[in-house]
Amino acid sequence: MKKLLNKSLIKKYIEEYGIEKYFSEDINKYIELIVFNKGEHICREGEVVEYILFLVKGKAKVYSTLKNGKSLLLCFYDCGKIVGDVEFIKSEGANCNMQAIEETSCLGIPMNKVKEVLLDDSKFLRFMCDSLSNKLNRLSKNSSINLLYPLENRIASYILATASKSGNGKIIFEGNLTEISELLGASYRHLLRTLKVLCDDGFIIKKDNCYEVLDYDSLKELASDLYK
Repeated sequence: MKKLLNKSLIKKYIEEYGIEKYFSEDINKYIELIVFNKGEHICREGEVVEYILFLVKGKAKVYSTLKNGKSLLLCFYDCGKIVGDVEFIKSEGANCNMQAIEETSCLGIPMNKVKEVLLDDSKFLRFMCDSLSNKLNRLSKNSSINLLYPLENRIASYILATASKSGNGKIIFEGNLTEISELLGASYRHLLRTLKVLCDDGFIIKKDNCYEVLDYDSLKELASDLYK
């Protein structure tokens, strides 16, 4: 994690995402620009959340660690999503893990300033209620995905969410397949069989240590916007 002292970029993101509309007073002086590297955790389950974060660039995956030590994918975060609203209300540590899929930038307001300045701000509190309502609806939907959708749909969604473009413009998917199978609630063998099916159907092709996406549109249709 690193903080960038770039006032013009902060102002650009504030205007781009209309963040000022969530507050009754000017809070720009409290806003910081925070950048997380690819693979870095934005928050970890149980740890103190020090900022309310507005994701303005990049992507992240959210997952929960179960009591048996395994992990389960909950959803993906992209631009416009907020982090820390649940922890603001509960005043507890993070209830899940969030990891940057690519370099990810956030506008952050220190949690101590949020509680000092915004606890009586009715506009901000309404925004918090809307955000929590949206998260509850998303959690209700996503909690049933691993039970009701075949692995083909879920891995297609995962591929599209985590793939990156190579220098020659090809879309590449790579990662630890053991960890991915765990996140998707599937066995390692089941995941390998499913990836082979996607290869046989011409959606992707196996390379040395990764997969290349050949048919983006068909893969997107198969993904069905899961884990959003």
